[in-house]
Amino acid sequence: MKYVFIMNPNSGSSRSIRKLTGKIKSAALRCGIDAEIYHTKGEGDAKRYTSRLCSEYKGKSEALRIYGCGGDGTINEIVNGSIGYENVEIGAVPRGTGNDYIRNYGKVSDFKDIDCQISGKSVYSDAIKYRAVYNNKIMEGHCANMFNIGFDCNVVDLTSRIKRIPAVKGSFAYLLSVFVILIKKKGADLKIEYADGDIVDEKILLIAIANGCYCGGGVKGVPYCELDDGFMDVSVVRNVTRRFFVALFPSYAKGTHLEKKKMTERDIIRYSREKTLTVTANGESLRLCTDGEITTQKKIEFSMAPKAFRFIVPKLV
Repeated sequence: MKYVFIMNPNSGSSRSIRKLTGKIKSAALRCGIDAEIYHTKGEGDAKRYTSRLCSEYKGKSEALRIYGCGGDGTINEIVNGSIGYENVEIGAVPRGTGNDYIRNYGKVSDFKDIDCQISGKSVYSDAIKYRAVYNNKIMEGHCANMFNIGFDCNVVDLTSRIKRIPAVKGSFAYLLSVFVILIKKKGADLKIEYADGDIVDEKILLIAIANGCYCGGGVKGVPYCELDDGFMDVSVVRNVTRRFFVALFPSYAKGTHLEKKKMTERDIIRYSREKTLTVTANGESLRLCTDGEITTQKKIEFSMAPKAFRFIVPKLV
């Protein structure tokens, strides 16, 4: 079995990179494996390098393990570079700020133990396939964890910009962004088309199209997701008042908001499990957050890709 660790140098400090490199080399010696370490050179490089590796190993009996050392964006690139290759397993060593996909399997700290990663077993995970159109340009790919449009996407967008301020880091940057977006009350004006023919056509606060439960560094906004059930969970929050959403947010973050009957009975939150979905901006465009990475789109078609890849879950001692 070949082990490759793809490291995003933009996630974390240079000191943390050196520390992790040492941990990988030490664990490789203890476990008796040959571990390759590759440093990405920019956006999209993890996907390109993964695709090249997978192509080289296509048809071989030897399995290929690729670990993404970064955040959700790094995992997304590796997933998109490896889709369709059966002898490939994907792992994640958290270095980003969100690390939301791996939260579906346990504590983020569990994934930092390289020995446990090497001895871990892989399980199947679905992915959500998308086809997006903007200005006659088509973008296609897969999402491992979650798509966000509206409030959540605006928070992620602002958080990434606030983090450039030296004194503002981590969860504080996220909470500050939540506060600012709440004041602005920025949602999205959308047409949402369901497979059964039902349509929601209005301004909403947010929509999440999810394979996993978490976004924003641990906010459990889509709590009933299962990574291997063949469905995307779709959560739409109507355009409620600031006061109402401030009161709702603590339970929304914990994933207990759907336990309150008034949320579903008053149609404040529409929650469903879907195989396909289409979302179109009523204006010129919308902002789409895909595993933490933001693009501008006009129309997006979503569909399920069951058992799209195998993900390595660390073996805890």
